[in-house]
Amino acid sequence: MKLKDSTIHQIVISSLVVIVVTTVSVLLYIGYNYYSIPLEERPFHALNQTFKASGLVGHGLGIVGSLLILFGVFSYMLRKRLRIFSRIGILKHWLEFHIFLCTLGPFLILFHTTFKFGGIVAVSFWSMVAVFLSGILGRYIYLQIPRSIEGQELTLLELEDQKIEMNKQLRQTVTLDESIYELIGNFPDKSKGQTSFFGRSKEERVALKKLRVELKSQRIPIKRAKEIVQLFKSQLGLKKRIERLVTMQKLFAYWHVAHLPFALIMLIVMIIHVVVAVTFGYKWIF
Repeated sequence: MKLKDSTIHQIVISSLVVIVVTTVSVLLYIGYNYYSIPLEERPFHALNQTFKASGLVGHGLGIVGSLLILFGVFSYMLRKRLRIFSRIGILKHWLEFHIFLCTLGPFLILFHTTFKFGGIVAVSFWSMVAVFLSGILGRYIYLQIPRSIEGQELTLLELEDQKIEMNKQLRQTVTLDESIYELIGNFPDKSKGQTSFFGRSKEERVALKKLRVELKSQRIPIKRAKEIVQLFKSQLGLKKRIERLVTMQKLFAYWHVAHLPFALIMLIVMIIHVVVAVTFGYKWIF
């Protein structure tokens, strides 16, 4: 049996989440006794030589975490900005992989620091935390901006075209009283009430109830009636997306102003930290 693309996508996303959760859980399980004791007692702990920042595991976590972040940042940046990479995968999937790498990477670096922060490294760490937290906010804003299946941002005109196509599709598939077509096709334009980002407005709920009454009075089959109601709900959802488009575009622009500087500070200090560590002979397995 062939799996649908959406099913495969959900499996991949779930697997990435499992990788992050499992990695963090294993590190906590193995090193909890070491990480939980006071700093002055750690040099005498059996795991110190392995889990300290310069130890085999600790140092490795820092290197792998840094590489994950660097690859996550620059691969997504290249895919998004250079036309030569525009046909490699869907941008939405690249963003999801970017989020995965830039979530797992900071967790590994957190364990690399052994939860001890100080000096210039603290600047990089807290910048990384700011990037991580702002990334969560940015992901929410990103999801509110209507996009195509390839992940490209839709314009207001494209959204209006979608609405027209919905109405055309409805008229081609079922014959209804003109009043129902008017209700479905024109409600978003005639609505004077304010819609909510969460849930439906009173006006929308009244319109849905009116539509169901109309369908019942015309003795539309239950299955067909459900399809029509679902189409109307899709219209309402499209209306919300149109209303949010400009607002979210502005918020996303402001978000970049906050997100990018923290990312640059994190990367610059990270590079300085690596150069200093190598200069003083802190090498890993090579």
